[in-house]
Amino acid sequence: MRRTFHHLILAMVLAVGVYGGYAVWSGLGKLKDSLSHFEAWTFVAACALAFGNYTLRFLKWQFYLARLGIVGVSVGDSFLTFLSGFVLTVTPGKVGEVFKSLVLFETHGIAIERTAPIIVAERVTDLIGIITLIVLGSLGFSGGLMWAGAGAVLVGLLLVFISSRRLSSWMLQTLEAMPGPIGKIAPRLRDAHASLATLLRVKNLVPPTLLSIVAWAFECLSLWIILRGFGETTSVALAAFFYATGTLAGALVPVPGGLGVTESALKEQLQTLGHVSVGTSTAAMMLTRFATLWFAVLVGLVALALLRGRYPRLLADAATKSPTVPEASEPVVPSDASS
Repeated sequence: MRRTFHHLILAMVLAVGVYGGYAVWSGLGKLKDSLSHFEAWTFVAACALAFGNYTLRFLKWQFYLARLGIVGVSVGDSFLTFLSGFVLTVTPGKVGEVFKSLVLFETHGIAIERTAPIIVAERVTDLIGIITLIVLGSLGFSGGLMWAGAGAVLVGLLLVFISSRRLSSWMLQTLEAMPGPIGKIAPRLRDAHASLATLLRVKNLVPPTLLSIVAWAFECLSLWIILRGFGETTSVALAAFFYATGTLAGALVPVPGGLGVTESALKEQLQTLGHVSVGTSTAAMMLTRFATLWFAVLVGLVALALLRGRYPRLLADAATKSPTVPEASEPVVPSDASS
């Protein structure tokens, strides 16, 4: 648990530095002028749209749990578990969301290697969804399809690896032959790969991908509505392109939460393609990131607090346990369970 909060504190310090640098670089006076006529209700609406994104992505999580035959987790517990993963959303590539698997293990005794592949499947379908939005948003002007092409290549390579039994088997055999801890965890990777291959079959790929497209469209609308709060008339398609390309750029670069990368992409595109002033583009970028990134962290912290209220032993000894090697087979007993 301490490590979790250390990561959050470091990421927040980095975010303060990034946003502070943008504010100084753009000119505090211009930023203040832009905020003076901002309609605050649009920020609330942006947060609501972001929460809509989380809800739709939760439906994906439920879909994957069902496909893997994981039962015995109530919808309420599952929703809180899913949201708790946002506590580490500021990790590079959001890989910290495997935290959800740790929570399910400690609360319901479900082996981590069974659910960890869900995080990979989520990222694949999210990536496809974002690329789709880039393509839709790029219609009407040149240059946008470059991002779509690069992302499509990455998705294609991943799907080839997962679908090719020969390639994946060779890689797993190579890992198993390696000395030290890598060789020891290889059998777990093989189990995880079997689950991932199940999740990425065509029949299990299409519904979550459609959910991803709609879910990320909600966050694209967060940027659009915040721009409306500044009196800008940027089209929905263009706002979707700006947000989706910024999100993709932040996901591809291994920095916490895409900090600095996503911000730069958003601000630059707002100015060059959207013809938004420096002060307004900076303010809109910051508010959008607060509504979609830091709001998610806050939601995750609240969900985790609620789960710990129900399961007092949750993460109590996380500092001494390895999240990849379960040490117990009994789930944590909820605080309201009968003795």
